[in-house]
Amino acid sequence: MTAREVMQVSPIVPVIALENMNDAVPLAEALLEGGINIMEITLRTDAGLGSIEAISKALPQMHVGAGTVLNASDFKDAVDHGAAFVFSPGISEELMQTSRELDVALIPGVATASEVMLAKNNGFEHCKLFPATLAGGFEILKAFGGPFPSMRFCPTGGVNLSNINDFLSMENVLCAGGSWIVPKQCMKEKDFKQITTLCIEAMQTIKGKI
Repeated sequence: MTAREVMQVSPIVPVIALENMNDAVPLAEALLEGGINIMEITLRTDAGLGSIEAISKALPQMHVGAGTVLNASDFKDAVDHGAAFVFSPGISEELMQTSRELDVALIPGVATASEVMLAKNNGFEHCKLFPATLAGGFEILKAFGGPFPSMRFCPTGGVNLSNINDFLSMENVLCAGGSWIVPKQCMKEKDFKQITTLCIEAMQTIKGKI
């Protein structure tokens, strides 16, 4: 998958930190039932890599990738465990080079014009705006549209159901990432039906990008 293809799978990209690898496949099934067929599983927990592997093997219809990828070692581990793409909270020469070597899509995190320039000048025109609301939200995305008209973004960090439509209405936004769709309490209680309900409600609320 190219980075653009990744960002066009769904207007919502769930950002998930799993504590228990056994929850991975049931969660993926709940998201699929709710109409969302992409997951960014972060490497913030010990269960991250195993969860990616379990989902990639059990549910090929789910597009599963890794998040919180910080270096080449993280990147390679994620791909070895079945990640089809990689999100990073930041951008570095190391990550971009690894993406080229492995021929796996990298969606690097950017928060400033200099970082957008670094991405664009290296051929990475699809980026994560992170942390989206702290970095400037709608206003910075609007500002980036002038000097960087070819760049496309996935704002993540502070995105929720109350503001996602505002982000998705912007020409340079293809999708938005968020963790609200998979509440920690639901995961703690293994309430996967509620997660499906939240997905359905969110997809019904979103306008314009579906």
